[in-house]
Amino acid sequence: MSTTPTLNGQIIGMAHYATRAVLEQLLAESGTTFHQGVALNATADKGGTAEQAGLVERMTGTLKIDRATAEATLTELTTAGLLEEAPGGGALLSLTDAGRERLAGISSGTKEIAARLYAGLPEEELAAAGRVLTTLTARANAVLAASDAG
Repeated sequence: MSTTPTLNGQIIGMAHYATRAVLEQLLAESGTTFHQGVALNATADKGGTAEQAGLVERMTGTLKIDRATAEATLTELTTAGLLEEAPGGGALLSLTDAGRERLAGISSGTKEIAARLYAGLPEEELAAAGRVLTTLTARANAVLAASDAG
């Protein structure tokens, strides 16, 4: 009889909440919320300057939060001096020097945590898990899209 659990929503949820709690501890050290960390990363992924509408879309799509929450998060980051309106108009937001510094600290801490969490796990198992979770995410997003359309 196998003691290896079969992948299911409960297993995925437990892994999600455990790893998110570890990340939340790291973020709290810098006074950053989870949503703020996602917004800073999303801005960095666009080279440090991103369209506000694109950031809102990414946050609502990946975090499953409403538009008002995403917009409030961007306002918090702007008020904190971590993002600023890019020259030429308010449609673009850019990381400030303080925002880059904050993100660098978070990224460094995240890399250290990931190294500890993934240590000793075979690459082929990580690749298989990545494929399965990517497929599950796509299917769940399709279900959500269908229910929103209906």
